[in-house]
Amino acid sequence: MMASFIFYFFEAVVALSAISLIFIRNVFYGALLLIICLLGVAGIFVLAFAEFIAVTQILVYAGGILVVILFGIMLTTKISGKPLVVEHDNKFSGALAGFSFFTLLIYSLSKESFVVEPSRMNQENYNNLQVMGIGLMSDFVLPFEIAGVLLLVALIGASVVASSVKSKSS
Repeated sequence: MMASFIFYFFEAVVALSAISLIFIRNVFYGALLLIICLLGVAGIFVLAFAEFIAVTQILVYAGGILVVILFGIMLTTKISGKPLVVEHDNKFSGALAGFSFFTLLIYSLSKESFVVEPSRMNQENYNNLQVMGIGLMSDFVLPFEIAGVLLLVALIGASVVASSVKSKSS
């Protein structure tokens, strides 16, 4: 009973912070809401007995990446003297893209069985971290590598955007 209450609490925190991200205009407050969302997801991972993923979620995303984003926002606002505000007119295309991804997610999840093969995970011989490592390097190596390439592209893009060197064409 208490575990269900805690799960629904974390679920509500994640959902409310994610929905609030849609409507917030100040980028700094958006980054704070994203930290709350990521911490709530880490809480859900703890309830699902995935402690390693929860700690990784907190250290890498909430502790590392978002702190860098917050420092970038604070330094940018200090230089320009005004807060970063997001304004856009792409509400229809954004809603269409969001609905498309949501439909794809629901379709993919409905085709999945979520049954663990007992022969694959013999709990006597492996602990949780070993099973996850074997899964990442065998069954999920392609998504793991794609995530690495996407992070590399994001890092290169961030350094290009943050670069103060002007191109020769301008």
